[in-house]
Amino acid sequence: MHGIKTVGVVGAGQMGGGIAQVAAVAGFQTIVYDAYPASIERCKADHPKRLGRLVEKGAMKKEEADAALGRLKYVSALDAFGSCDIVIEAIVEDVKAKHDLFVKLAEMFAKIPGEQILATNTSSISITEIAAATRHIKGPSVAAPEQVIGMHFFNPVPVMKLVEVIKGLATSQRTTERTISLATAMGKTPIPANDRPGFVSNRVLMPMINEAFYAWMEGVAEPAHIDEIMKLGCNVPMGPLRLADFIGLDTCVHIMDVLADGLNNDRYRACPLLRQLVIAGRLGDKSGRGVFEYPKK
Repeated sequence: MHGIKTVGVVGAGQMGGGIAQVAAVAGFQTIVYDAYPASIERCKADHPKRLGRLVEKGAMKKEEADAALGRLKYVSALDAFGSCDIVIEAIVEDVKAKHDLFVKLAEMFAKIPGEQILATNTSSISITEIAAATRHIKGPSVAAPEQVIGMHFFNPVPVMKLVEVIKGLATSQRTTERTISLATAMGKTPIPANDRPGFVSNRVLMPMINEAFYAWMEGVAEPAHIDEIMKLGCNVPMGPLRLADFIGLDTCVHIMDVLADGLNNDRYRACPLLRQLVIAGRLGDKSGRGVFEYPKK
């Protein structure tokens, strides 16, 4: 039903690399681009390691891993996406950066007959707002905003089953149906959500994480104890403060700001202690220290 054969991924970081891996394993020709050559090289080196570990664990046959690697192509220019049926954006959570990218992609596809989908992996930014950047660009079949949709994967992408599928105000029903079909073909469970700040997952999750920071700041309990209480009492696999480190404290602050601004409610503003840690450069796993320390990183 989706009619998709080639998937493009913009962004070769943790999320983009994971999305590309899942697409290639599912049998799609997959093209990966990043504006930073070093990121592309890291991703190119990482995919054989990840798939090799799956082979070692018996979760995949070697010939299957080799076939998936053969379907991955790494490029240094966006114009290599001309053959793609869908492009999934997984770059920085910044509205302007996403606007600029979607304009470039829409202008490119406007010259190519077809029904290419432009999907964003944003975890909180309005799909309608991202699509609005393309509203003056007309393709040979439909207006660009009709082809823009949210496809929110979860980290780590190869492990997490959920994909939030979010329609913008202009997203066509056909685009939505094709995206849901694609996500299913990639082995994921697509669930629709409306285009509201934070969608469902972060609308519910981020206030919980934020409250854990307030509990720490106010001396209710130490970070390790807060996490252990939530793990044992609420049966979550990872405590909220550890999860914040995993997500990235700067990302948490950004999402909280999107929620607060989008919902016009300051109760969603990030806890002062959370902001302070970000200012200090304690961003979590990626910096080696956040709420907790990660010496090996």
